[in-house]
Amino acid sequence: MSRNETPARRRDTAVAAAAGRLDWVDYAKGICIVMVVTMHSTLGVEAAAGRDGFMHLVVAFAKPFRMPDFFLISGLFLARVIGRDWRTYLDRKVVHFAYFYLLWVTIQFAVKAPAMAGEIGWARLGGTYLQSFIEPFGTLWFIYLLPVFFVVARLVRPLPAVAVWAAAAALEMLHVSTGWTVIDEFAARFVYFYSGYLFATEVFALSSAARRRPGLALAGLGIWALADAAMVGAGLSDWPLISLLLGFAGAGAVVVIGTLLARADLLDAVRYCGEHSIVIYLAFFLPMAATRTVLLGSGLVGDIGLVSLIVTAAGVLGALALWRAARSTPLNALFERPDRFHIAPRRCPLALRPAD
Repeated sequence: MSRNETPARRRDTAVAAAAGRLDWVDYAKGICIVMVVTMHSTLGVEAAAGRDGFMHLVVAFAKPFRMPDFFLISGLFLARVIGRDWRTYLDRKVVHFAYFYLLWVTIQFAVKAPAMAGEIGWARLGGTYLQSFIEPFGTLWFIYLLPVFFVVARLVRPLPAVAVWAAAAALEMLHVSTGWTVIDEFAARFVYFYSGYLFATEVFALSSAARRRPGLALAGLGIWALADAAMVGAGLSDWPLISLLLGFAGAGAVVVIGTLLARADLLDAVRYCGEHSIVIYLAFFLPMAATRTVLLGSGLVGDIGLVSLIVTAAGVLGALALWRAARSTPLNALFERPDRFHIAPRRCPLALRPAD
């Protein structure tokens, strides 16, 4: 490597070297998506049942790093595409996610419409649906926010990276709370997305180090887990600066865990979930809600924590089952964007990937 090589050039070189699928990245994304489904399943079950279960502790432990790691991984391969022409970039990074948001917000809204009508009346449903294009609806805020991050990252590219990162970090520590999801979540999460882009070289180096020295990596994970649990238990995890540090520490921990699982070739189901993480994110609410309703209504399982665990599994497996059933049918358009909704030529059948 040349001594005069710029940080941007080193980052682009590192990302280019990782052009194929990386097993540890899929493992890391798999961990993230399972944690996301766990959170929605557990909190939904507990709200409906009116009491907490043992899974509440799992959700609380993962809160400081659950979404930071997802966004960091989403920005990890941005250097491969950020220099493309605007038309191609917008097709891959805006139209792509806008298509799935429009489609799945309509599906979610249709499913929830009867219950919502009972609360606000049928006459107001149209306005509520239109509002979902300003205020993200339900679980889909991640899909809504990703295009915003991609566009902002492209627009700030001419600016000094250190200044952009410092501003993003300051926004996270401000804990902005306007009540508007896009504003609040942008302030809280952009620093992680941008860090995935800016520090891709360091993330790859962390993974390589963990693969070379698994014993040391496991020791580090133990220290991190104790620190995270202590901060959460003490109620300090939401404090300014501490929340930022825990977010990055947890994101690094998930990278290391994913690397160790890949190294040992363990839990391939987690890798598979990561490979299809956006599929799960789009569709998990349907089997999750149905399973929650059946279990709580029937009383077949008395332990709330166990109900939450079953609902989580149903959300993940049910989403994958819906995707597999839709393949080779017209319903595949639920999970793969048809040609007519592209504004730039397709290079290949486009999978639902958050970063490429």
